[in-house]
Amino acid sequence: MGAGGVGSAVVPIAARRDFFEHIVVADYKQSRAAEVVAKIGDPRFSAVALDASDQGAVEAALAEHRCDVLFNAVDPRFTMPLFRAALNRGAHYLDMAMSLSRPHPGRPYELPGVKLGDEQFALDGAWRESGKLALVGMGVEPGLADVFARYAADHLFESIEEIGIRDGSNLVVEGYDFAPTFSIWTTIEECLNPPVVWEDGRWYTTEPFSEPEVFDFPEGIGPVECVNVEHEEVLLVPRWIDAKRVTFKYGLGEEFIGVLKTLRKLGLDSAEKVRVGGVETSPRDVVAARLPDPATLGDRMRGKTCAGTWVKGVGKDGSPREVYLYHVVDNEWSMREYGSQAVVWQTAVHPVVALELLASGVWSGTGVLGPEAFDSVPFLNLLNEYGSPWGMRDQTPAAHEEPGEVLLSA
Repeated sequence: MGAGGVGSAVVPIAARRDFFEHIVVADYKQSRAAEVVAKIGDPRFSAVALDASDQGAVEAALAEHRCDVLFNAVDPRFTMPLFRAALNRGAHYLDMAMSLSRPHPGRPYELPGVKLGDEQFALDGAWRESGKLALVGMGVEPGLADVFARYAADHLFESIEEIGIRDGSNLVVEGYDFAPTFSIWTTIEECLNPPVVWEDGRWYTTEPFSEPEVFDFPEGIGPVECVNVEHEEVLLVPRWIDAKRVTFKYGLGEEFIGVLKTLRKLGLDSAEKVRVGGVETSPRDVVAARLPDPATLGDRMRGKTCAGTWVKGVGKDGSPREVYLYHVVDNEWSMREYGSQAVVWQTAVHPVVALELLASGVWSGTGVLGPEAFDSVPFLNLLNEYGSPWGMRDQTPAAHEEPGEVLLSA
């Protein structure tokens, strides 16, 4: 569901694999889905028009096309109708962005209100009873970052003090004063909501853009200032991995933060509809409509994007250890190989890898599960097979950077 930036990148990635019989690409604009399918010229893909907010229509489409899995590649405001549609029709489900949060009504910068994913985890029992799997948060962040956390816990550390997701890039978009490389709707949602931190067995919230730190990203990206941002990993990792503290920090940059603060000050971040003349729309949708589609920016972009998981604790040998497990995509490479810009391609490849593991039975389960619930080694091995290797930088004293290598799965 969704033929936007990430959805359109999924198709050429999946087209190189043989684990599926057919993929129906659905979008509220049938022409957009059809264009994505036409570029591939593969009979295993077809395009249909479908409104992600219409749960009944989605259920009917799942039945008509006999779909085993509903793969949600639209923004998170549509997560719950798609999630319920899959449950009602007996299909497995996979997404990259979980159900939306709502700040605490009285103490938004101290306590969580409704957390990301709460609505989905509330239906865990129903999914278990159905015998189907809802794999939530399976993009790059959340997704690969959570797989890295699982790998570190199982293979590198005896005990973990902190797991910190760190995301940064040196991407530049030429010809625009301001052009986000990912969905501005989702970016506003996650960056202006109160960030959540896990510490000493509980979740608490802080002010947006809090706790700035400079993180040195690998492969030539270099130091980038990162700040706290609301993100699913902080809500997922502690459910399966024992860590004293879990954080998510994103390298936004001073200009980007300034724009977001201005949108908040003017009320243009609101997703609530307002009437202007004879038209009813949300200010956030207007902002999104005035900015370029991130999927179309690849030819104007240059640089690399990095997603990764920093882990600090006690290693398997009983000594202090600190590592950064990461995945870097060069925009020049992703455009040349797949015709997709780096950020959307990096988000798209990981759910395709997960779908292949589910199709082969290597990953299996029932209920609402995050990536941490599964063995990380088959995923990381298959990611390398997809031609998109990961890396690990050991940051303990006298350590050195080494390529991504994993234990062979049993």
